[in-house]
Amino acid sequence: MIYPAIDLRGGRVVRLTEGKFDQEKSYGDDPLAVAKEFAAAGATWLHVVDLDGAKDPTKRQTPLVEKIARGSGLRMQTGGGIREEAQIAALLAAGAQRVIVGSVAVKQPALVHDWLRTFDPEKIILSPDVRLDAAGVPRVAAAGWQESTGVALDDFLNGFLASGLKHILCTDISRDGKLTGPNTALYASLVQKFPSLQIQASGGVSSLDDLRGLKPTGSSGVIVGRALYEKKFNLQQALAC
Repeated sequence: MIYPAIDLRGGRVVRLTEGKFDQEKSYGDDPLAVAKEFAAAGATWLHVVDLDGAKDPTKRQTPLVEKIARGSGLRMQTGGGIREEAQIAALLAAGAQRVIVGSVAVKQPALVHDWLRTFDPEKIILSPDVRLDAAGVPRVAAAGWQESTGVALDDFLNGFLASGLKHILCTDISRDGKLTGPNTALYASLVQKFPSLQIQASGGVSSLDDLRGLKPTGSSGVIVGRALYEKKFNLQQALAC
C-alpha cells in the first residue's frame, strides 16, 4: 500500500528533514487540494501528520484534519503528539481510520496498552522512530526524535503484542526527508521477527526502484512524501509498482 504523506504546519503542507522544525520546506497552502490530487491519481489512503500538534498539544489542527478526511474521500491515518485518549477519540470522530501513536508509547507504555484495549487495535498504529546504534541495533527515539531512549526496537514491540498490536509504522530517522533510499534490511528483519504485525516503512524513498526494493521485504505499506513533492516520480507510477 502506498501512503502519500501530508505534513501540516500552520495549515500548510510542509516536509521536515530528520524532524527538525528549522529544516522545513513548504509545498503549498491548500492541503485539501493536495489530498484531492492524490485521490484523483488513484490513492486510497492518506498519511497525515499534525506537526503543530506534535510540538504543542494546544495547537492541534483537528478541524483541518477533519476537513481533509471528509473532503478528500480517502481513508486516513493521522497523528502528531498524541498524548491522551480524548485526542484519539477526536481524530476517529473527525473521520480518521487509524491514529498514529509515537513517543507516548515509550514514555507511558501502560497508557498505550489501555488504548489498544479500549479501541479496536485496527484503529491504532504504533510509530517507533529509530536510529541504529554503533552495533547496528535499531533503538527507539522520542520527543520529536530529539531524545534517544536506548530501548531496542525488538523489545519495544514485543511489549505490545500481548495487548493486540496489529499495525506499526517504523521510520529510520537517519533517512527521513533525505531521499537516500529506505532501510530495506530493517523492514525485512522486522517482517521476519514479527509476522503478526502489518509493518509500514517510512524514510528515504527517492525512486521507483526504492519502492520495488521494498516489496521483497514483506512490508505491508510505505509512506511516500518528499519524493512526490520533489517530482522524483508521480503517484500513478508509484501505485503501478
